[in-house]
Amino acid sequence: MRGREIVEAGTERNWWDMGRVTERRKVLRIRDGAVSSRPDTLVAEEPLEIRLNGRPLAVTMRTPGDDFALAAGFLVSEGVLAAADDLRNIVYCAGATAGDASRSSGPESGGRSNTYNVVDVRTAAHVAVPDITLQRNVYTTSSCGLCGKASLDAVRTTARHPIADTPPLRVDPELLAALPDRLRASQRVFDRTGGLHAAALFDEQGELLDVREDVGRHNAVDKVVGRALQSGGLPLSRSILMVSGRASFELAQKAVMAGIPVLAAVSAPSSLAVDLAAETGLTLVGFLRGRSMNVYAGEDRLALTAEAVRD
Repeated sequence: MRGREIVEAGTERNWWDMGRVTERRKVLRIRDGAVSSRPDTLVAEEPLEIRLNGRPLAVTMRTPGDDFALAAGFLVSEGVLAAADDLRNIVYCAGATAGDASRSSGPESGGRSNTYNVVDVRTAAHVAVPDITLQRNVYTTSSCGLCGKASLDAVRTTARHPIADTPPLRVDPELLAALPDRLRASQRVFDRTGGLHAAALFDEQGELLDVREDVGRHNAVDKVVGRALQSGGLPLSRSILMVSGRASFELAQKAVMAGIPVLAAVSAPSSLAVDLAAETGLTLVGFLRGRSMNVYAGEDRLALTAEAVRD
């Protein structure tokens, strides 16, 4: 096996990622005037280059781990992948090696350590691959997944799983109110670092289906969506996506492209996210804190009593 290459889509070995999610750094602590020095646990942040059939497509700053799912989810939001059979395989590129760029590495490589920061997504023969030009080549950061887009129109990709075509989903506001605490209880790395966003999928009964953490909120969503694609779970038409921060246009787009009918966030949405939700039929909930929330679009999916609705 060359480095961390996979043979079948959806399979990824994780031994090399252990210990890369967090790192230790010395910190000077000042508490009530007392000064001490001690190691602190920080979130790891490294670049990941995503290639499509051998050609560079995007670079994102991410927390290592679930890199194949991240790449697959990113390509779902870009409109390239829509189902598990669109994906042939994903590999870590053999040349991404610290100290010797010409060779891959692993336990059999004589001690050379692969950086594992470049992945190549190989699509099935029937997938129409977009022309990778300067307009399509993207640099994303942990705070903005749209940096480098030639125009806003470039990200208004056509949804392969239209939400309007999915069976109706009714959600009780009391169920939504319970989701932030369930998400927070699942953030294991956040408990150690305080520096990660999270995205979680819940079913219509509020049961947790999957949760991922990352230094970038858009990466966390890509990891959740990518894992669903790899397991044949798209479209996610009976799911609720809960995110730990704000609801940007990009996160709304990712939900729409995965066929997710409900997006809930603990903070505010952007105006463009609300516009996209209204256009596509996405239910968009913001400021979800306790039993309080704002519903910005798609309120028809909420199971509200007539007495509870007031102008």
